[in-house]
Amino acid sequence: VANIIINIVLAVLAVAGLGVSAWLILRSKFDGTKLDSARERAETIVTQAEEEQRKLLFAAQEEVLRLRTEGENDVKEQRQELNRQERRFFQREEQLERKTENLEQMQHELSGKETEVQQALVEAEELKGKQLEALESVAGMNVADARQIVVKRGEEEAQHDLSRRYYELEKEHKARADDNARKIITLAINRLATDVVSEATTSVVHLPNDEMKGRLIGREGRNIRTLESLTGVDVIIDDTPEVVTISCFDPVRREIARLALEKLISDGRIQPARIEDVVLRSQKDMEQTIWKAGEQATFDVGISGLDTELIKLLGHLKYRYSYGENVLQHSIEVALLSGMLAAEAGANVEIAKMGGLLHD
Repeated sequence: VANIIINIVLAVLAVAGLGVSAWLILRSKFDGTKLDSARERAETIVTQAEEEQRKLLFAAQEEVLRLRTEGENDVKEQRQELNRQERRFFQREEQLERKTENLEQMQHELSGKETEVQQALVEAEELKGKQLEALESVAGMNVADARQIVVKRGEEEAQHDLSRRYYELEKEHKARADDNARKIITLAINRLATDVVSEATTSVVHLPNDEMKGRLIGREGRNIRTLESLTGVDVIIDDTPEVVTISCFDPVRREIARLALEKLISDGRIQPARIEDVVLRSQKDMEQTIWKAGEQATFDVGISGLDTELIKLLGHLKYRYSYGENVLQHSIEVALLSGMLAAEAGANVEIAKMGGLLHD
């Protein structure tokens, strides 16, 4: 506030100095008629300076009043806040004193109750001892003997109850197991129905015309003998029109001979060297077919991780039959049935499927 007043006074003095200087300058420069005009202008400047002085003084007074009012309000608020904090402090102190008094009273009451409980326990022990002495005198035995008799009788009754319950559970579980086994087998059979395939030891190859029979036989039977020696089958050429029969108990050899014969008929070049080349290619194709069949069987069943040799053996089963049924298809069916039975019985499904697939 003092700085503001000093600044205002200095500003007033500066304005007054400027007014006096202007008046002196005008007075020195102008004369005659111009002197009055200069005097009037100087008076106007002085009047304006005085007006500015009054305004500055009024603004300073207002600023001082505002600052004083704000200071008083701040002091008043601080005093009020201090009074509130002091009241809260006193209230908390009173609450703590009341809680302390309550805790002391509760502790005193608990001490009294604890003493009463200890005394009651002592009286109960004395009464228990007297009752035991009375019971021993009436029964003619001590507590240890009585306890041993009670425990022995309880063990006998428990053993009898357990034996009877075991017999009932065993009988119930046997009947339930028989019913579950029938349901599981019936459900698995109903889920999987298969067709029966007739077993055959011969394959038939159709010819475009009967002239092809002579070309297959060849000069002095060289072609047919070469084919039979390389494949291990019997090629039967009879009077049946446009048909050649391949006979062999080994279904793999019979299939190789059939593939080779169809390729030779399609190609038209039938001679011993050509027959040997075609048979070799048919054997390679057969190996690929066998591998794919074994791999497809594992996919159909839903197992993985089998050795390559086991997959090849499974593929060979595609061309074998037993009791009118294809052995590979039978193995797949057994694997699926085993998986269903294992799932119903809560066993390992993957192991059951693998055992069913490899059982042959």
